[in-house]
Amino acid sequence: MPRPARSIRTQTLILKRRDFGEADRVLTLLTPQHGKVEGIAKGARKPTSTKTGHVELFTLVDVLLHRGRNLDIVVQAELIEPYLALREDLQRGAYASYAVELLDRFTEAEDEDSGGLFDLLKTTFERLCKVDDTRLAVRYYEIRLLDIVGFRPELGECIVTREPLRPIDQYFSYSGGGVVSPEGLHLVESAVKLPLRTLKLLRHLQRSPYNIIENLKVDQNTHQDIERILLGYITFILERSLQSVDFIRRIRS
Repeated sequence: MPRPARSIRTQTLILKRRDFGEADRVLTLLTPQHGKVEGIAKGARKPTSTKTGHVELFTLVDVLLHRGRNLDIVVQAELIEPYLALREDLQRGAYASYAVELLDRFTEAEDEDSGGLFDLLKTTFERLCKVDDTRLAVRYYEIRLLDIVGFRPELGECIVTREPLRPIDQYFSYSGGGVVSPEGLHLVESAVKLPLRTLKLLRHLQRSPYNIIENLKVDQNTHQDIERILLGYITFILERSLQSVDFIRRIRS
């Protein structure tokens, strides 16, 4: 069995960072082939360090990592894309923080073959920097993330009767992971109302590429409703609330 490489060069998205010691920073990085890794950027907080400005939060960076037992060492770092709007605009930055927290909760460190998650987060950062409807971009991200991590909601048929759904208001079961028709409602422990217009948008997000849905005009009530359904489902799966959700709500208010 070949020994793992002691050093790797890879693109990475910086998810989290924390100060360590007097001058260092510990970074949580998402890479395409090696999943989430933690690396220490020695001296990164010194103004004269070559890493200063290249290890900012929510950025795309090319790094050379020396593999360690507990922490990797960031030997080199070169900024590729700063995604400036995520740090200059409070709301866009809050949504980026939410996207990162969601991915972090659904993934373990050192997951192999995380290219799908890497590409999804990278494109979401790009969208959050430029789109007008950031809420729609985040809902699309949630739907795609649920697909990748194995919690794709069933939106095409009733999870109880297994019959196609009629074009009327339905219900959604968090525990069942999908839509419940009025006919099957008495056979589930609990379900929340799912208006037809919200179901249609959920289906559209699930089956369409982003360039098809990015110009949709979604009214406020539907935005609130689809957020209620997806956040309720995600919270049920994770068995905990997400800290960034409260921050986003405070910004809105």
